[in-house]
Amino acid sequence: MFESEIADTKAKFEKALTALGNDFKQIRAGQAQPSMLDRIQVEAYGSMMPLAQCASVSVPEPATLVIKPWDKGMLKAIEKALVEANLGMMPQNDGVVVRLNLPPLSTERRKELAGQTKEIAEKHKVAMRNLRRDAIKDIEIKAKAQKAPEDVAKKTSEKITDLLKQYEAKAEAAQKEKADSILKF
Repeated sequence: MFESEIADTKAKFEKALTALGNDFKQIRAGQAQPSMLDRIQVEAYGSMMPLAQCASVSVPEPATLVIKPWDKGMLKAIEKALVEANLGMMPQNDGVVVRLNLPPLSTERRKELAGQTKEIAEKHKVAMRNLRRDAIKDIEIKAKAQKAPEDVAKKTSEKITDLLKQYEAKAEAAQKEKADSILKF
């Protein structure tokens, strides 16, 4: 009776899991990755735009990112955006490209980053719990409006709770994998 609500909730859980993966991409695990710069916004032509829309980002060496702007006039703006992003590395502008050299991570910093993965995962699990709460509330309202049997609404709520447990387990597995990759290098 409430299959569409279950499907909608599952889709929302999937989006939360995808967002968790995207947040984990921002955390450095030892090697340079272009996705580390996904959230950098550059002031270009009077408005803010993502770095990827005004430059290409490549990884010529495991610990180096090279940012080549489409328009050389953007070099200063890109350099300024990288400095303001406080990434823990100073950009080097050679007039053609901007280079970012990743310093090696200390053991203390690795542990700190692994701790951040727990905080991020917990934030997303809380978001999933809120999605479950909202879905169950919607089901209860619809069940009353349609005068559906109480046990049907309860079984649907239980299915959503079971779904939440599955997605929380997936989030925990992703967190453990990311933390292990950070601590391993």
